[in-house]
Amino acid sequence: MTHAELLAQYGPRESMDYDVVVVGAGPAGLSTAIRLKQLATEQGREVSVVVLEKGSEPGAHILSGAVMDPRALKELLPNWKELGAPLNQPVSGDDVLFLTESSARRTPDFLVPECFHNQGNYVISLGALTKWLGEQAEALGVEIFPGFTAAEVLYNEEDAVIGVVTGHLGIGKDGQPHEGFQLGMELRAKYTVFAEGARGHLGKQVIAKYRLDQGKDPQSYALGIKELWEIPADKAQPGRVVHTAGWPMDSSTYGGGFLYHLEGNKVTLGFVTGLDYQNPYLSPFEEMQRWKTHPAIRAHIQGGKRIGYGARAITAGGLLSLPKTIFPGGVLVGCDAGYLNASRIKGSHAAIKSGMLAAEALFGALTTERAQDEVAAYPVAFAQSWLYEELDRARNFKQWFKKGNTVGALMTGIEQWLLPKLGLKRPPWTVHRTEHDHARLKPAADCQPIDYPKPDGTLTFDRLSSVFISNTNHEENQPAHLTLKDASVPVNLNLARYAGPEQRYCPAGVYEFVRNDDDSERLQINAQNCVHCKTCDIKDPSQNIVWVTPEGGGGPNYSGM
Repeated sequence: MTHAELLAQYGPRESMDYDVVVVGAGPAGLSTAIRLKQLATEQGREVSVVVLEKGSEPGAHILSGAVMDPRALKELLPNWKELGAPLNQPVSGDDVLFLTESSARRTPDFLVPECFHNQGNYVISLGALTKWLGEQAEALGVEIFPGFTAAEVLYNEEDAVIGVVTGHLGIGKDGQPHEGFQLGMELRAKYTVFAEGARGHLGKQVIAKYRLDQGKDPQSYALGIKELWEIPADKAQPGRVVHTAGWPMDSSTYGGGFLYHLEGNKVTLGFVTGLDYQNPYLSPFEEMQRWKTHPAIRAHIQGGKRIGYGARAITAGGLLSLPKTIFPGGVLVGCDAGYLNASRIKGSHAAIKSGMLAAEALFGALTTERAQDEVAAYPVAFAQSWLYEELDRARNFKQWFKKGNTVGALMTGIEQWLLPKLGLKRPPWTVHRTEHDHARLKPAADCQPIDYPKPDGTLTFDRLSSVFISNTNHEENQPAHLTLKDASVPVNLNLARYAGPEQRYCPAGVYEFVRNDDDSERLQINAQNCVHCKTCDIKDPSQNIVWVTPEGGGGPNYSGM
């Protein structure tokens, strides 16, 4: 049934009114909600705030390295230690390694740019921190609705955002309602905050509708693939932080590895691949598995056991790709906008700070009885913040790497090591990008296939066993949330011209080409495997794949990640 037919038969929809609706219970969304309630308490006002979270609980879908700069958290909750924030392991040392296939060269500490320094930071599980932030928000009176997707943006007659609609429950694969069907509910607001993370489903629509990215560099993304290991006690180095560049990436492909020692004999490690890569035969998942075989990485985890897996796209375009963050009735915060600092490999502090800045601007608007207009105070406050200064210093980072890894490494050293020593806080030049990531793929005929080794099941693994330990699950009887604008494109264009890159760029085995009885080929979509990384929505060369929200509560259920 169509949306209109469902409304006609089962409507009208229930509706709830709030001052502020927040879409996404990640660090940015929860920080927005917390700061709003703090300000309301300080001034003796009532501000109603609800947060929608598509995961089964706050933190269930959160994935990051993560080394956290606590600066913004200290501003949001100065007594975070007393409140029990799960920042338990301070960074104890940094290694920046340049890898060849068989060797590793450590960068001397005095040559490491400031952006890679982690003194005063913490190795954390961002999922655990997010769950804790959810508890702090609820203690302040924030309503959190886990297991509810925001499936649609509501607009009024003036084209201002007035809230969102939650996804329907109980729609079968055939598109028909079945037993237990529930119509989506309207959550109406004076202001709506989009905090869905990188390539947010609704944030993407809002950016397009209001042309918020006009005059900006195209957003650039990377795919981070992460594993959690339990290692022998004699290998544990609590707080040790390792970053790698070079192998297995070639000189023209952006990417690098990270390996962080947590407390409790655990290591979190992963590999980040820029989604502007050109060779359609490249597989970010296989590159990550291959990277683990390097002697410098293997030494940390050999004899251990892999206990977690996940993947997530991250924004990497920085300040030059940051869209306009306000529009009639709402704001963008966190990675839905793209505040992550790729040069520092950190985004959680930026997400928290952006949420705080947005909350302060929204509270000011609410106290003057405004609603559903543009909250201009938010971008003004950002431009005057330490976050702007930090992102401005790193504004050319990803742009330099478009010119190759050698140029990228050299210019990062100049901008982030040499210039500060010369007393310059920001580069005196600006470098722009013009291409979207999906447009960078070359035809398969122009590229060399990559022969990846088979997994050994001990150090390296296949996709399906990896997805299994991500605790991913979706209600099977529902429409696929990975949709095609044109069902003929995967075979006629992607397979014919690019050798079917979707079967390689997906880190969860969602896409595979299978043969029909007449020996023709078709794309099979295994939506049950999807870990919600959004890579397909970003990298599909024809932009034919569109990620939409599945039923709430579906997807990965990360633990300790």
